[in-house]
Amino acid sequence: MSKIVFITGASKGFGKLWAEALLKRGDKVAATARNISALQDLKDQYGDHILPLKLDVNNRSEVFEVTDQVEKHFGRIDVLINNAGFGLFGTAEETTEQQAREQMETNFFGSLWVVQAVLPVMRKQKSGHIIQISSFLGLTTLPLLGLYNASKFAVEGLIETIGSETAHLGIKTTLIEPNGFATDWAGASAVQTSSDIADYNPVREAFAESGDNPEIWGKPEATVEPVLDLIDNQNPPERLLFGKVAYHAIHEVYKKRLEDIEKWKEVSIAAHGY
Repeated sequence: MSKIVFITGASKGFGKLWAEALLKRGDKVAATARNISALQDLKDQYGDHILPLKLDVNNRSEVFEVTDQVEKHFGRIDVLINNAGFGLFGTAEETTEQQAREQMETNFFGSLWVVQAVLPVMRKQKSGHIIQISSFLGLTTLPLLGLYNASKFAVEGLIETIGSETAHLGIKTTLIEPNGFATDWAGASAVQTSSDIADYNPVREAFAESGDNPEIWGKPEATVEPVLDLIDNQNPPERLLFGKVAYHAIHEVYKKRLEDIEKWKEVSIAAHGY
């Protein structure tokens, strides 16, 4: 049975790649973007199986209006792929208030608005799968991505909580946590802070040098089958790392955290007071 999949941020990158793969196998897709002309090629090829809709996830009322259009057009929403977002590069100190607010507005609040709009549909159906695109940087951090890291840490807490609130209603949640992939996330789609403070130059140089290694960047096309498998799975995981860099990095992070927890166990217990 074909699924109805609602994808935000579908004009390029993961969003468009996954939308095309879903359409190719016979699913129906509501694909949103701020510029829907980027979806015209899919509309030309797949006709009524795709519903392109203009959407800025920062506009909460527009999110609810578009979600209502999707439900009315297709009759239900089986899967939400909450993909809209962007990267903000630069040190925390050099980040302006506007840049910080815009990063959180899109990556966190935009995700929240879409989930809030879709949940009434899924509650009525007593079924649904919310797939939130997070990052392995929602579980650990890299320098020069402080606000991006923070936005993804926030998204992780949000979706995990929603999963615990909706499981009894037949609604499942999954956080996809990719490492870097060869999309334009770090290119044209990214925003850069100023880089005026010379004290941070060694950090910037080390960061740039690490990015020159092609091995750290995953192939976007390799994510297609894993996403389709995730959507089809009756018992999807709450979290799913994408990429070998993410897997190895998070494995080491959690190993170190558990070691520290055990090392400071007595202090932690003593802090309870009894």
